[in-house]
Amino acid sequence: MATHHKAPDVEAQPHRPPTFTELSEVASIGSNGKILFATDDWFAPAEWMLKDTDPVFLADEYTPYGKWMDGWETRRKRLPGHDWCLVELGAPTRIAGLLIDTAFFTGNYAPRVSVQGGTLDGTMREMLQSSIPRRLEDDDGMMGCGASEEELGMANLLATDQWEVLLPRVELQPGYEATRRQYFALPESKRTLVVNHLRVNMFPDGGIARLRVFGYVERLESDIAKQSFDLIAMLNGGRCTGWSNAHYGHPRNLIKPTEGRNMGDGWETARRLDRPPVLRVDANGILQVPGCEWAIFQLAAPGWIEQVCIDTKHFRGNYPDSVRLDYMPASSEESSDRWIPLMEAKKLGPDRMHIFLGKQLLEQKHAAGKIRVTMAPDGGISRVRVIGKVASE
Repeated sequence: MATHHKAPDVEAQPHRPPTFTELSEVASIGSNGKILFATDDWFAPAEWMLKDTDPVFLADEYTPYGKWMDGWETRRKRLPGHDWCLVELGAPTRIAGLLIDTAFFTGNYAPRVSVQGGTLDGTMREMLQSSIPRRLEDDDGMMGCGASEEELGMANLLATDQWEVLLPRVELQPGYEATRRQYFALPESKRTLVVNHLRVNMFPDGGIARLRVFGYVERLESDIAKQSFDLIAMLNGGRCTGWSNAHYGHPRNLIKPTEGRNMGDGWETARRLDRPPVLRVDANGILQVPGCEWAIFQLAAPGWIEQVCIDTKHFRGNYPDSVRLDYMPASSEESSDRWIPLMEAKKLGPDRMHIFLGKQLLEQKHAAGKIRVTMAPDGGISRVRVIGKVASE
């Protein structure tokens, strides 16, 4: 097992997260992250560690198994070994950094952890799920359960303890507000590895409130097909690279694979202070305002865009008045600011899907490498889909 190290890369100030947290997050449930196996789920199931929401504490809430905690919490171990679980990431990823949050686990947090990365092929994954199924049909999931000796033996056959060590064994801090969020940047030598799965080891037991995994989704060349697909989707390799305002919700939420859960699970800006005192519209009913907000996305691959979908789900009194799209040619220099109109300003409505295609899009003369989504004057969007084909050149 790996040598015990101190945690040199912990950032204990939650208001100043490291830059790697702006990359794609691939472990949460909203990013299609899953738990395939856990040695113990007694107090709180491992799936709760992947919840999209921030942890909460319910002071007087108890279950038949003990105190209700919002995360993954195992029993106090009374047998040889340590607890661990297998996490399936939403997509193959080159991992840049991790966030391990021990919120509210103050006297019961996992004192040490390590993380290993690897890939289970389809046969191994199916064997694990069929022989040791996870109970997910109710809210409590696997609560009150622990792997039997036989199940643990079957899981050990996968030899995940031999996977590449991404994060050597480090000490964690208790889940008080000042110390709960613990960030770990992976060294450059580890960021070249593409992994589909993680083994999260707790030494020896305890609780983790949330796990977040940030990195670059690796779109395999074999995945490139001639049919159309979502060129902007996070799980296809798209990522948010810039934005003007993310006061209530970050624009990287726009490219998640799941539907928006609520207004907080989308991109919502503050109200612009340069809104005119009295609003007016043009002949198309679009507000005439001086300001706007924007977000830029790197496409999964250079492509020809056929359809744009803008979903304002949940945004009923705060949707943008209009949206327009521009693209940057894939051939442009990295420092270029050459934006070409793709879709002129289109009126939006509340809580609905808007689909623009055909003549609603402008003629595209270059394969797009980036997309800029601009809303006016401000407001919230739940999801954006940019459907197209990979440029053969």
